[in-house]
Amino acid sequence: MDGRRTRLKFMVITRSGITAILCVAVAVIFAVCIAARTVSTSASAPARKIPIYSVGTTEKKVCLTFDAAWGNEDTQQLIDILAQYNIKATFFIVGEWVDKYPESVKALSDAGHSIQNHSDTHPHLPQLSREKVIEELENCNDKIEAITGVRPDLIRVPYGDYNNAVVESAESIGMYTIQWDVDSLDWKDLSAQDIHGKVVNKVKEGSIVLFHNAALHTPEALPSIIESLIEKGYKFVTVGELIYRDNYTVDHTGRQQSNTTEPTKDALSNQIEV
Repeated sequence: MDGRRTRLKFMVITRSGITAILCVAVAVIFAVCIAARTVSTSASAPARKIPIYSVGTTEKKVCLTFDAAWGNEDTQQLIDILAQYNIKATFFIVGEWVDKYPESVKALSDAGHSIQNHSDTHPHLPQLSREKVIEELENCNDKIEAITGVRPDLIRVPYGDYNNAVVESAESIGMYTIQWDVDSLDWKDLSAQDIHGKVVNKVKEGSIVLFHNAALHTPEALPSIIESLIEKGYKFVTVGELIYRDNYTVDHTGRQQSNTTEPTKDALSNQIEV
């Protein structure tokens, strides 16, 4: 009788063990399938295109940039302030703004500022086909070139809104997509003191600062910002003078790094080849 109980117990244990082994095997197979699917998806997914937000450099260089899309009430004031400090800035201008204020576009160009593309009608570009994106860029380029004699090669996308198709469309016509790493938030009608703090406390070597023309307190804030950055040893350059044109990488933060120079301490891993 005791022997029979022992055999039954052995059989129960054996069946339990088999069940456990089968469960483990199923779990392993499931995990392998999921991993294989993940690898396959990652391998087939296109690399994310990142615009240039800042530039890796050991030199204390900074770009002041202004987006011009709506009003025009302070354009001449901005020109006068920048001239006072002998600074050349980069203005990203919408084609429709060019239509409304061609004399201001000429004044900016005559003052030596870089006039670049901010699209023709200020749409959300990722919502458009590649053909329409290129049409937006080329129409704006045509309008700017007709006044300044120089065709833009930089695009700042409206609303900072982009995807791979937008960046690749710009690249297909020889244009670089430019964002920013320091946002003045002047469009929120912040005080001049607040704008000053948001810019001066965040600028680093190779920063691109975002302002807007027709922002309420930007002309008031600009002189103190410039003077503070001069005191810190910064030199002001245009975006076109700052960026690398070829043989570079852009990391996941948008920091552009030359492949022919020693990486700065800010250069990170997971860089994207261009």
